[in-house]
Amino acid sequence: MIVDDPRLTDLVAPGAVPERLATGAAWSEGPVYLPDATAVVWSDIPNDRMLRWSAADGMSEFRSPSIFTNGNTLDREGRMVTCSHGQRAIIRTDHNGSVGVLVDRWHGKRLNSPNDLVVHADGSIWFTDPPYGIASNREGYQAESEIGANWVYRFDESTGELEPVVTDVEEPNGLAFSPDWSLLYVADTSAALRTDGTGNHHIRVYRMAGRRALDGRLFAVVEPGLADGFRLDVHGNVFTSSADSIQVYAPDGTRLGKIPVPEKVSNCCWGGADRSDLYITAGSSLYRLATTTVGAGLHW
Repeated sequence: MIVDDPRLTDLVAPGAVPERLATGAAWSEGPVYLPDATAVVWSDIPNDRMLRWSAADGMSEFRSPSIFTNGNTLDREGRMVTCSHGQRAIIRTDHNGSVGVLVDRWHGKRLNSPNDLVVHADGSIWFTDPPYGIASNREGYQAESEIGANWVYRFDESTGELEPVVTDVEEPNGLAFSPDWSLLYVADTSAALRTDGTGNHHIRVYRMAGRRALDGRLFAVVEPGLADGFRLDVHGNVFTSSADSIQVYAPDGTRLGKIPVPEKVSNCCWGGADRSDLYITAGSSLYRLATTTVGAGLHW
């Protein structure tokens, strides 16, 4: 563990290292913890499948083919909501196992390739829609963007309304709310597809005003690599992916330090009986980091 600020030792015990739980994926992404099953499900995007791990059963295939899923989360009823690159849609897995599309178009135009998502306290689904699933056939189906823009959307299932809520991020990727729902954090990973060293690899933060995200500003530049996916704890600290570690930022944007991970990190989620375990998708594997804090978000 590399400590830049002593506040990090209040969140992660000195000497704590990520434990590899499973491996064998081509590119692991979008973990979600299922409390009823005490299991983690995540996406292996290039292999077009979803994987599952539990202490009782180890690793197994959860769904194959998955139609190139990426980010996953749970809604207020504990149902899994998923970004599908292949379907260019937000889909939901019901408690009986049935899978259906929630939304796949804005004003009649197909979405790009929904990437990551979170559920607000009011039940609305907020998701990012960059071009990564249509850029090639590796993580979806290559195609042109019908919308011609990469936005963050808010979807209200009760009304069927889909509206852009953040339009000033070049290629939005990971996103998360602050513990009190007053702030929205959004990663910009426009450097991901470029080879000339240009593009963004930072997190922006917005002030929430009802259904709107306002006054966006730079929160942190993440180096090396990208702030692909991230989560917050109950104190508002940001635990984010990077090329070589989980980096931790205080609410004021100060980097507290980082916890090295042996593979390139893509995303993370909270889990465990008390939500103090951070499950990390990185390269071919799933890791678990024991922390001394508690994850923020909806509790079921």
